[in-house]
Amino acid sequence: MDHVKIFHNPQCGTSRNTLALIRNAGIEPEVVLYLQTPPTRDELVTLVRDAGLSARQVMRDKGELYEELKLAEPHWTDDQLLDLMVQRPALINRPIVVTPRGTRLCRPSELVLDILPQPQQGPFSKEDGEVVIDAQGRRVK
Repeated sequence: MDHVKIFHNPQCGTSRNTLALIRNAGIEPEVVLYLQTPPTRDELVTLVRDAGLSARQVMRDKGELYEELKLAEPHWTDDQLLDLMVQRPALINRPIVVTPRGTRLCRPSELVLDILPQPQQGPFSKEDGEVVIDAQGRRVK
C-alpha cells in the first residue's frame, strides 16, 4: 500500500474531513499531530516546495497569533515566515497531505481526492452534511 501522511489538527473540521476522505479510500495514513510534533524547518520547507506554494500561502491567516504578530504586513520574508511557523506551529495551515501522487494543502478537504493513490470506496459527506462522494464512490463536484 502507498504511504500517505497527513499533518492533522483534530480540532479542525477541514482536517477531520480530509482524514475521513483518506480513510474512505481504504488508506490508514500516518497521522502527524503537528501542533504536538511540529515539522522541522527542513521538513516544512519541503512541504511548502512540494505543494507548489509560498510560505505565506501555507500560513494560517486567521486567529489572534496572526493578528498579534501583524503577519499580514508585506515586509515578512518567506524565511521569516517559515521560522515563525516552526516556532509556533499553530501558524501552519492544515491539513497538509503527502502521498506518492503529490503534496497538497487540502483546503477545501476534497482537494485530497486529486492526490490519493486509491479511489473512494463508498459515499462520503462532510461533517456539515455536504455530499462529496456518491454511493458509487464518485466525486459529486
